[in-house]
Amino acid sequence: MRTAIHTRHQTTEHMTGKELLVKALQARGIEVVDDWQHEPIDILISIGGDGTLLNAVHLIGQRGIPVVGINFGHLGFLTTAGRDDIGKLADCLRDKRYTIEQRTMLEVTARLGQKGSVSDEGNAMRLSALNEVYLHRTDSSPLLHTQVEVDGDAVATYAADGLIVATPTGSTAYSLSCGGPILAPGSGGLVLTPIAAHTLTQRPVVLSDSVHIILRVEESGVPFTLGVDSSTFTLTGGCEIGITKASYHTQLVRIEHQNFFSAIREKLMWGM
Repeated sequence: MRTAIHTRHQTTEHMTGKELLVKALQARGIEVVDDWQHEPIDILISIGGDGTLLNAVHLIGQRGIPVVGINFGHLGFLTTAGRDDIGKLADCLRDKRYTIEQRTMLEVTARLGQKGSVSDEGNAMRLSALNEVYLHRTDSSPLLHTQVEVDGDAVATYAADGLIVATPTGSTAYSLSCGGPILAPGSGGLVLTPIAAHTLTQRPVVLSDSVHIILRVEESGVPFTLGVDSSTFTLTGGCEIGITKASYHTQLVRIEHQNFFSAIREKLMWGM
């Protein structure tokens, strides 16, 4: 097996963890590759929190490399091992005692246009998301009025601080903190969750992941934040955000008997 290690932080703790991991892998006959973006590998190991794992996913892109996370952060919902589980992780990789979960990715197109137009294909920003796409008002912006279309049909105009479109993976992140439901990884759904809605009757909605979603902020020229996983961009009203399911999946590794629901029980303390 050929592995590589990804970390964003150069702290003593992270570097010590990386050194211990390299020794543990090599002691079990597992090769560690340095230049993994130009050489083939079987698994990428992320050291850090969920943000580091998300960063690894975006670096992998469509290469189909499974990623496994060691949590050096806080909640670590996407990671499968803790900082004290390095030896256990190495054993599981050597003995192939792990499973791979296929996670939905989103393709995001922000058509910026000219003078508020949304029809200029040449002035588009294309991104991808594992967790969520969200719009949020800036500190200087008023309440956002976001028009939502699903497969060409008008859903509603949400008057709120913002709006989240989350995958099943992202349903346990920002969307959950705003009152959205938890979706299992293979549920085939997306969740549309308002952020601090002005109208209490506008609640989260679960959609099929086969739909095409369009978001438009009504207030032309008003700045707002577009968040795509851990990346943020400042845009202005009048642009169009298109969201569809990507043609590829991200592969997350779970070791031994871990799965989505064991992570739920541990991280959200269900039944404890």
